[in-house]
Amino acid sequence: MAAMSAPSRVMTIVIWVLCVLLAALFLMAAFMKLSGQPTMVEEFGVIGLGQWFRYLTGLLELIGSIALLVPAVSVLGAVLLLCIDIGAFITQAFVLHGDVVHTIVIAALLLVVIYLQRERLKAFLP
Repeated sequence: MAAMSAPSRVMTIVIWVLCVLLAALFLMAAFMKLSGQPTMVEEFGVIGLGQWFRYLTGLLELIGSIALLVPAVSVLGAVLLLCIDIGAFITQAFVLHGDVVHTIVIAALLLVVIYLQRERLKAFLP
């Protein structure tokens, strides 16, 4: 097996660091939703779609987080989590009228992960 080139090795490390950090963030968010933390129950009550939506969001965050940690599908996990983050941005901005900066920062990091793995993403597209 040939040794990895230095830029390739650095990119692999960057991708792994970002994926681990983002997975930890979304695992924490999924835990808060799925365990029924009062702040999450209240927030999803304000959103008005029902508590089933909190469970769905938490489940999708859990799936995306796990996928981020599996190299073969980490780019798909990042795409799923980006979709969730876009939904969070819209909800924060137009329903909850809260701070959206964190959703923008998370989206930027997810976009970096997707961009760095764009060749893997192309393999999943028809």
